Amino acid sequence: MNTEKISGLEEKLEYTFKDKELLMLALSHSSYVNELTVRNRQCNERIEFLGDAILEMVSSEYLYKTRPQDKEGVMSKQRAALVCEKALASAAREISLGDYLLLGKGEAANGGANRDSILADAFEAIIGAIYLDGGYQVVSAFIIKRVLESGNGTFVDYKSRFQEIVQGRSNAKIVYELVGETGPEHDRQFEVVVSINGVVLGHGTGHNKKAAEQNAAMEAIVRTRRQSDLT
Repeated sequence: MNTEKISGLEEKLEYTFKDKELLMLALSHSSYVNELTVRNRQCNERIEFLGDAILEMVSSEYLYKTRPQDKEGVMSKQRAALVCEKALASAAREISLGDYLLLGKGEAANGGANRDSILADAFEAIIGAIYLDGGYQVVSAFIIKRVLESGNGTFVDYKSRFQEIVQGRSNAKIVYELVGETGPEHDRQFEVVVSINGVVLGHGTGHNKKAAEQNAAMEAIVRTRRQSDLT
């Protein structure tokens, strides 16, 4: 990646890296690194791990300070809404992060630069890179502006909504079951079904089990609203 392109991304991030290699690391997807012949070149998974932890810390601190009336359970749901995959992918798209990702040829050809999971992971990697390069205060300001106060958090707790619907109609038990896993380790997809009394009411897939359960519950809500009762 040339200097001009790096500068273009830094302008969108509103942050200039002292160590450009940290930025390059954050942009390096595992599919890209796997195609290189250079040994010891790292992908962005480790720095993404760091960024995820920092994101959780900053968002927790933000909610603790700005929502003094809320209890722990409420804040947990709010945090999930603010930093879910969809919200992070949306934040990544606002800075055209997909245009700068270093992807393997196959991943690039399959539209990886616009995939929510890849964009969200890369955004967390960027967070990790900014933290290492600029420190906690800098990355905290970045997260607050780009994620916590951006309006991208659109998460809805469909599992809780479905539970309320079911409880309002019967005492039946809701069961979520993992029925499949597909894809490579760096882009795993989980499939979950939700059932009541052995009757499957919803299917859902997601980048993790929780997301798959949420999507299954969303489908179940749509289905049960078309029915007059649950059996």
